[in-house]
Amino acid sequence: MKRIGLLSDTHAYWDERYVKYFSECDEIWHAGDIGSIEIIDKLQSIKPLRAVYGNIDGQDIRRIYPKHLRFSIEGTDVWMTHIGGYPGKYSKEVIPEIYRKPPKLFISGHSHILKVLYDKTLNLLHINPGAAGKYGFHQKRTLVRFTIDDGAFKDLEVIELGEK
Repeated sequence: MKRIGLLSDTHAYWDERYVKYFSECDEIWHAGDIGSIEIIDKLQSIKPLRAVYGNIDGQDIRRIYPKHLRFSIEGTDVWMTHIGGYPGKYSKEVIPEIYRKPPKLFISGHSHILKVLYDKTLNLLHINPGAAGKYGFHQKRTLVRFTIDDGAFKDLEVIELGEK
């Protein structure tokens, strides 16, 4: 069983509450538009970090993290990318692979819109944690926490950090 803290689109903005909400997690996942190495360092000081780079991230971050990250954890095939779309409207770049070999969990960021959707066609759960930073059109800053237990998703929480 693994407890995951998920965020995206920090755009170099740090909120001390990340420590509070992620300290009880086993891992932190960042779905891109990290914005600075300092954010990476601070998140890694809390828990192990898995991340992908986003469209605003520079070469310093792109050298460390991939565009797409596919891995297995707790019996679950996970695919995380920054620009992935969502069920019924996947990004053109992910369409061939997501239909050929769908993961059980597909995570993306970019839109700054919090979404948790089940794709019945591909039998996968899609999560976009919204935006944790202050840059962008979103009104509320959000994080997501959830548990993966032997291939099952449990205890999903949306955490609102307030107005941007």
